[in-house]
Amino acid sequence: MQEFVAACVQIAIAPNDVGANIKKGIMWLEKAVSEHEAELVVFPETVTTGYETNLTPEELWDLVDEAPGRITHDIQAAAKNLGVHVVWPTYRRAGERGAVYNSAILIGPDGEIIGIYDKTHPAPWERTDGGGWVKVGTRADVFETALGTIGMIICYDGDFPELSRLLAVKGAEIIVRASALQRSYDIWYITNAARAYDNHVYVVASNLVGPDACDNYGFGHSMIINPIAWRLAQARGTEEIISARLDPDPMRYITFGSKSLQTFDHLEDRNLQLYEEILKEARSRFEPGKRFPRQE
Repeated sequence: MQEFVAACVQIAIAPNDVGANIKKGIMWLEKAVSEHEAELVVFPETVTTGYETNLTPEELWDLVDEAPGRITHDIQAAAKNLGVHVVWPTYRRAGERGAVYNSAILIGPDGEIIGIYDKTHPAPWERTDGGGWVKVGTRADVFETALGTIGMIICYDGDFPELSRLLAVKGAEIIVRASALQRSYDIWYITNAARAYDNHVYVVASNLVGPDACDNYGFGHSMIINPIAWRLAQARGTEEIISARLDPDPMRYITFGSKSLQTFDHLEDRNLQLYEEILKEARSRFEPGKRFPRQE
């Protein structure tokens, strides 16, 4: 990994107005590069439409496109013009009409798509087998870039330690978390910090602010956290950009400002034999207020 500036663009969207949101995204991308000298710019989850669209899966499929396609072309051109890496999250078509993924698209400074991640843990009401509108992603890859090795997760994915651990084991140095999170700030901060510290990775977490088509309200507070769980930058509850310079040697000392050497590694120090029983179905011993039974 090289030293570079990562930025989160935290904006409100115009619900279901893909063209307007792309145009706004380009304007804020230009601002992130000109004002912050950003080399990696991360946008929030479903930035082209908003999270809940109040549309049927078929209507949402009609509204968006494949990638590359109408949902990415202008952002790809802007990334190339600016020479910047961009994570552009959007719903995208996943085959036949009505099949949609909630995706994060990594675009390189040449304007080409480096990789696409499809949300592997959609919220219970979001996934099609729970009565929702999104297909469940099946892969969690890392992508080699000129900046470093990047893994991507989306919102609720960050609640699952196993997913970020998988990306770290595959070599991720930076995990991007594009979100439209509407729970408490404490859950947002704790899960971001834990995933960074669990795996000794940078977490660059961009969260939507403002309402979607169903009046769910994103509270912002995007943040960038380093591999020893130190918060390098945090946004407020408004439209703005945050940035931080990521150090390629972040594990030398045990905490920020200390000269005490770091002496452990959460990946190397795992007791692998102990974890064999993790990979089986389970449910909480405490009952949630509402469940979304899986449909066949």
